Amino acid sequence: MAAKTPPSRPQATVMLSRVAHSLFWMSRYIERAENLARLLDVNHQLLLDFQGFDDATIKDHWGSILAASGDEELFAEHFEQADSRNVTEFLAFDLRNPNSILSCVYAARENARMIRDQISLEMWETINELYLFLHGRTADEIRASGANEFFNNIKRSAHLFQGLTASTYSRSEGWEFIEFGKYIERADKTTRILDVKYHILLPNATDVGGAVDTAQWQAVLRSASALEAYRRFYVREILSWKVAEFLIFSDSFPRSLHFCVAQVDDLARRILGETAARPKSTAARASRRLLADLQSLTITDVLQEHGLHEFLEEVQKILAAISDEVAETTMFYPAESNALEQHQQQQQQQQ
Repeated sequence: MAAKTPPSRPQATVMLSRVAHSLFWMSRYIERAENLARLLDVNHQLLLDFQGFDDATIKDHWGSILAASGDEELFAEHFEQADSRNVTEFLAFDLRNPNSILSCVYAARENARMIRDQISLEMWETINELYLFLHGRTADEIRASGANEFFNNIKRSAHLFQGLTASTYSRSEGWEFIEFGKYIERADKTTRILDVKYHILLPNATDVGGAVDTAQWQAVLRSASALEAYRRFYVREILSWKVAEFLIFSDSFPRSLHFCVAQVDDLARRILGETAARPKSTAARASRRLLADLQSLTITDVLQEHGLHEFLEEVQKILAAISDEVAETTMFYPAESNALEQHQQQQQQQQ
């Protein structure tokens, strides 16, 4: 009788769960920091283009950025007014916010430090240099020296880290945890960037198609580095439903929801040791269903049958559930435990 093939096993049985955990969060925090830098940069520039905004519009504008980050309640605990200085300080430098750029870079650096022998020298140096660049800066300093150059430095460092990782990290099981963290975070942030404009900044009927409306939809595309790619696809017009269609359903743009979910689906199954034909875990089945929806639905289906806000909110919940299950199955930690741990370390460092 022929020997039976042993069942596939999660890769955490091969790779130490501690290493997998740190690789996942190192990658995810770098992606989160980059997305926040892009979001803040684009919205600083939008305010410069429309300096005639009244106070109510400016409050809604910065409030929408907080909504995109998911940290509105925490911001309200520490600041009274959502303006340029306070929101930038909170989202860029405030260690009381575990999702600020500085907190994310610090957490990425701590995770990289714990697995220093598992990553390349170039990866470590890039994260460390980014941390040193950020440490001790304030919102007032970046306004004085130029916000655009400051945020561009963060984006370039994140891109350099990802490029060096692709060039220097072996295509082993660790690579899959790195990529999984990156694409889970990227997919989530793309839904939030799109939802902010459509749900919170949705203009009055008289404003649709106007200069401010068009500029805001351009800002959405620029926040996802998608403006040039969108123009190549649609040539000229920047319309709300076309922007939503591109950022949700494009199968070739690397920051679209469809593209990211395709990567998440493939990576989750690899990490969990499952096949595409008959996924068994809840996470693998959820990613397979979500990808199938993105392959079969149209933007008309989403707008008329689901509602864009409701659709994006449901996608965020599915992505969080997939991430949590993979983390708990292969890393033996709840996914959020690392964020809390890093935040506590940051607070201790400040004392």
